[in-house]
Amino acid sequence: MAGRKGGSLKETMSSAAIPGGARASAEKRGVALVSVGAACVMTALKLVVGLLTGSLGVLSDAAHSALDLAGSALTFLSVMVSDRPADWNHPYGHAKVENISAFTETGLMALSAVWITAEAVDRIFFHPVALRFSAWPFLVLGASIVVDLWRSRRLRSVAQRTGSEALAADALHFASDIWASVAVLLGLTAAWLGRIEHIAWLRYADPAAALIVSGMILVFGWRLAWRAVGALTDAISPELHTQMLDAVRGVKGVLGVDQARVRRSGSSYFADVTLSLPRKLTFQRTEALVREATAAVERVLPGADVMIRTVPRPTVAESVFDKVRGVAARHNAVVHDVSIEAFEDGLHVEQHIEVAETMTLLDGHRFVHGLEEEIRREVPQVHSVLTHIESEPATIEAPVRVERDRRISAALREAASEMTEVVDIHEILVDRVGERVHVTCHCTLPDSMEMRRVHESITALENRFKVRCPEVDRVLIHPEPASDNRHRQ
Repeated sequence: MAGRKGGSLKETMSSAAIPGGARASAEKRGVALVSVGAACVMTALKLVVGLLTGSLGVLSDAAHSALDLAGSALTFLSVMVSDRPADWNHPYGHAKVENISAFTETGLMALSAVWITAEAVDRIFFHPVALRFSAWPFLVLGASIVVDLWRSRRLRSVAQRTGSEALAADALHFASDIWASVAVLLGLTAAWLGRIEHIAWLRYADPAAALIVSGMILVFGWRLAWRAVGALTDAISPELHTQMLDAVRGVKGVLGVDQARVRRSGSSYFADVTLSLPRKLTFQRTEALVREATAAVERVLPGADVMIRTVPRPTVAESVFDKVRGVAARHNAVVHDVSIEAFEDGLHVEQHIEVAETMTLLDGHRFVHGLEEEIRREVPQVHSVLTHIESEPATIEAPVRVERDRRISAALREAASEMTEVVDIHEILVDRVGERVHVTCHCTLPDSMEMRRVHESITALENRFKVRCPEVDRVLIHPEPASDNRHRQ
C-alpha cells in the first residue's frame, strides 16, 4: 500500500509550488526587479569614477557591480520561471531554475576575480598606474555601501520568507560587495596618504585592495557554488534526515523504516518513505498508520509532498495462528475457526476457508492444497493441515419472515436454561430461505467472561438447540454483556 498527501494529479503537482502563493511570487519579483535597478545605477557610477581616477580598486568594484547586474537580471528571470506551477514535463516544479541561476552567478564571480587578479599583478610588477585623486570615489563607494547594505537585508528577508535560493544567493553576493567596497576605500585612502606623505610603497595599496576584493569574490563565490551544487544534487543535511527518521519511527505500530529519501526543489520538500508494518493489520489500520507517518514527516518538513509505501512483515511476537492467517491473507482468502493441536510429530492445524460459490470442486481443491503446502513451508512446526472448504455467498437472498414458531423458540429457551452462564435469550427471529430455516437471537452473558469462554458457550448452546430442532439449518447467536442488556431494562 502506498499513501500520498494530496488528491488529484493536478493538486499533487501544484503542491510543488513555492509557499505563499501569488503574494510571495509578486514579492520575489518586486525585490529582484529593484535589485536590478540598483545594480545598474551603481555599476554605471563606479565605472565612470574608476575611469576618471584610474583606480583599479574602483574599476574592480565596478566589475564586481557589473556581475551584480548580470546576476540580478539572471535572478529576476529565474524567479519568473521558478514560480510556474508543476506540469507534465516538470512534476517537481521549476524551482531548480533558481539553483541553476545561483550556480551561474558563481561562474561570473570567478571570471571577474581572475580578471581583477591579473590586472592587479600587472600594475604591481609591470605597469604601475598613477591615480588621479578626487572626492568622487569616496562618495560613490560610500553610497554603494549604503545601497548594498539595504539590498542585502531586503533580499535576505524575502528569501527567508519565500525559501528562494536565487534571492539568497543575491543577498550573499551583495553582502560581499559591502566588504569589497570597504577594501577599495581603504586602498584609496592608503594610496592618497602615501602621495601626501611621499611613502612610495603605499602606491601599491590600490592594486592590493583589488587583490583583496578578488579574494573575497572567490571566497563568497565558493560558498555560493557549494550551496547551489548541494541543491542541484539533492543534498539534504544529515540532521534533517535523522529528525525525519526519528519522527516516523516514533509512530506506534511502525516496525521500521526500510527506505527514506528526501529531495528539495526550491523551498518545497519531497519525501519518499517505505515502512515495514505488521502483516496482520487491516487495510483500514494500515491507512491510519500512513496518515500518522505522513503527519510525522510534515512536522519535520512543513508543507512537504509525502509519498509513503508500506511493506507487510512478520513480527517477532507473531503466533502460529497469526502466521497461518497471514498465509491465507496473502492469497486474499478468508479463514475462520482456526484450531491448532500439538501432537508428538508436530502441530495439527484445522481451519475453515471460504471460496467463491461458483468455483468448481477441482479448482477449490487445488487452491486449498497449495495454501496448505505454503503453511507447512512457512511454519515448519506444522505437520499437517486439514481445511474445511465453504462457499462464500455472492448473492443476496430474500428470506421470508415466518410467524414466531413457538416450538423452536421454546426449544431454544430450554437449551439456554440448561446453561448456568446464560443470563437470558431474547429477540428470537425465525426466517425461511427456500427450504432452509435460519434462527437468530441475542444471548446475555456475564460482563467478565473471556471471549474464549463466550465462544465455547455459544457453540454449546447451538449444539444443544440443534439436537432439539434438527430441521434448523443455521443458528446465529449474538452475545451481549449483562450491563448492556437493554432488553431487560
